[in-house]
This record gives sequence, C-alpha cells and structure tokens, in this order.
Amino acid sequence: MDVRITIPARINVLWNVKWSLKSIVNGVRNTLSTRRAGSSSWFMDSKESLINSLKRLGYLKTPSLVDAFEAVDRTDFVPKNLEREAYIDHALPIGEGQTISQPLTVAFTLELLSPKQGEKILEIGAGSGWQAALLAHVVGAKGKVVTLERIPRLVEMARRNVGKYKDFADRVEVLLADGSKGYGKEAPYDRIVAAASARNIPEMWKKQLKVGGIIVAPVGDSIFKLVKEGENNFREEEYPGFVFVPLVEES
Repeated sequence: MDVRITIPARINVLWNVKWSLKSIVNGVRNTLSTRRAGSSSWFMDSKESLINSLKRLGYLKTPSLVDAFEAVDRTDFVPKNLEREAYIDHALPIGEGQTISQPLTVAFTLELLSPKQGEKILEIGAGSGWQAALLAHVVGAKGKVVTLERIPRLVEMARRNVGKYKDFADRVEVLLADGSKGYGKEAPYDRIVAAASARNIPEMWKKQLKVGGIIVAPVGDSIFKLVKEGENNFREEEYPGFVFVPLVEES
C-alpha cells in the first residue's frame, strides 16, 4: 500500500523553518522564481555566500550537509568556462545535453534524503559528480556511494572530478549503466536518489531499497519522497514545482 501526501509548492519554503512575515513573503517569492525553468536566479560571488543564502531560506539545515557543501566546491564540477558562474543558484550545462543541478534543488533533495554516516547510497545520474561527492562526504569512511550514469563521457568526468577529493574519493563508485534498472549487485541500499525525472518510480528501485530506507526522485515536475515502511508498503510525499531533465531508459 502506498500512502501519498502532497506538499504544496508554497509550503516548501516554510518547511521546518520559523519565519517572520517578511521572511515568508520574500522566501516564497525567491523560491518560485528560482526553481522554475527560465526564471531569474541568485548571483553569488563565493561558496560561503551561496551556502549562507541556502541556510537563510531554510533549504540547507542539517549540520552534516552544511559541512559537505563547505567541503565540496561546486567549482570543481563545472566546465572551466563556467567556473565564474559556479556559485549562481542555477543549473549549468556540463555537455551531452545534461546539467549540474541548481544548488537549491540539490540542498532540498538531500535534506529530504537525510543521508547518514555508514549508509550505502545509490545515485541515479552521476552527471559531473557533485552530488555523489557531497554524499560521500556525509556517509563517512564506513559508507559508500554507487552512482550510475548512461553517458560514457560523463562517467569519465564524474570520476575525474570526484577524484580531486582524495580524502573520500574511494567511497564513490561511478558506473556506466542504465539507472532505471538500479544496480542489484550492491543492493540493498539505505537511500536511493535520482537527478532525472521518470514517468514513475521504477519498481527495481523499490525492490533494491531496505525496509526503513528512503527514495527521493523526480517524477514529472515534482520531487517525491518514498519511505519504505514494509516490504510492499511505501509512504509517499510530493513536493511540486521543479524542472528536471528526463530519465532515459535503455530498451
């Protein structure tokens, strides 16, 4: 049995945060303008200013995630010609028709995912490797991140970029694979996270998740959080108002 809860987009910005009336109005306005395609974005001139903005608006809260954002520099995961734009809160092209996700979206997704030390995490869509590196920092020496990417050039890019972080690069395994099928060899997983929008959550992901585990993934223009409460029981929450590249399934 699946139980679904839909969280209106306007409520997302207020999620677990105490706001003054002015902060609420400004926060909702900023959220709606930055999370939608073709919208304006926040221009930040440093990693610190970006992190502070995400914290101030309530998207980045958990200490371990804040530490990861501080330790893993987005500049290391964007093309050379876009390094000066790395701290803009906007998705950026990385080639092959793909993007590195908007920082706000990554922070929001990882807060929903709630990764912990020692966990094994499956990521669908390695991209340039930024989110995998953030997760590797969080899971610590006893954890592992398996990230799947279907585009060979991006597999090499992600491996190269994650490899810049010698302290935890060995916690990340970047594989050339069809992410829609998951990766049974390393299952079960504590957490599964996707960066591309599917028509629905693939059954293989649900099967490869531990009871008590969490899936966070886009479906259409919403982010869904699924908590596996029993072998065939999932509690589902929907957070609408996002735009993602589509998940490509191999025939």
